[in-house]
Amino acid sequence: MILVNSQRSDTVSALDRGLAYGDGVFRTLRTHAGQPLWWRDQYAKLAADAAALALACPDEAGLLAEVCQVAETGQGVVKIMLTRGAGARGYAPPAAQACTRILLSTPLPPHARPDAAVDVTARWCTLRLSRQPRLAGIKHLNRLENVLARSEWDDPEIFEGLLCDDGGAVIGGVMSNLFWVKEGELFTPDLSQCGVAGVARTRLLRAAMRRGIRTHVGRSLPDAILAADEVMICNSVIGVRRVARLDDVSWSPAGWTDTLKTALDDDVD
Repeated sequence: MILVNSQRSDTVSALDRGLAYGDGVFRTLRTHAGQPLWWRDQYAKLAADAAALALACPDEAGLLAEVCQVAETGQGVVKIMLTRGAGARGYAPPAAQACTRILLSTPLPPHARPDAAVDVTARWCTLRLSRQPRLAGIKHLNRLENVLARSEWDDPEIFEGLLCDDGGAVIGGVMSNLFWVKEGELFTPDLSQCGVAGVARTRLLRAAMRRGIRTHVGRSLPDAILAADEVMICNSVIGVRRVARLDDVSWSPAGWTDTLKTALDDDVD
C-alpha cells in the first residue's frame, strides 16, 4: 500500500521539491504484526531531521496511524518520506509550505529475515563523502553519494560497502552505521561532518551507556577498523550484523555481535 497525503496513490506532483532537489527527509523502519518497532526513536529522529530542514513534521499520532494502516500483517518495512511539497522552479523555498507526506510498505527483504546470516562480507568504497556539517547526521532525500557508492559492486556475496569522508576518516556503510570493538571498548565514527546518524546507532550508544560499556565517538582512519577485535554494522531493518570479512581481512567472532544484538532491543516500545 502507498499513501500520499493520507490518500491511496502512487503519484506526486512533477513540481514536488523532493523530486526536483531531494528537498526532504525520510525514515525506513521495520514493522511486526502491523506495528512499527522503536517508534518513539523513529518519530523523534524524523522530527529532528525535519526541523533541521525547517520542514513541518506530521502529528505523531496521525502519522503512527498511517504507518499501521500501510504496514504488512507479518514482518515488513515501512518508508516514510516528507518533502517540502510542490513549488515553482528555482531553489528558493516556497513562502507557503505544504509538505508532501508519502508512506509505502514492502515485505521484509530476505537479507533482513530472522534466518538471514549474521556474518556478512564488506568492501571499501572508492567514493568519498563530502563534508557538510549543516546536513551531517540527517537522513535527507538527496542520497546520490550512496547510490554511486552502491554502484561500485555487483557481487552478491558483498553485503555492504564502507565509506570514508574526503579527509580519509571512516564514516560508515552505504546503508548502515558502523561499530567496532577493541580491547573491550566500543567505537563508532563521529558523524558531525557527514553521514547519517541512524536510529539503530542511537539505540546502541544508549544501551552501551546503560550496560557500562566504555564507548568512543570520534574520527578514525581505516587502520583502526583493520586492527579491531570485532566489526559490526547496523540499521533499523537488518539490526546488527558482524563483518566477518572486509576485502582481504577477516575476523573470527569475539562475542560482541550477540551482545549488541540483545542490547539493541533493550527498551523496545
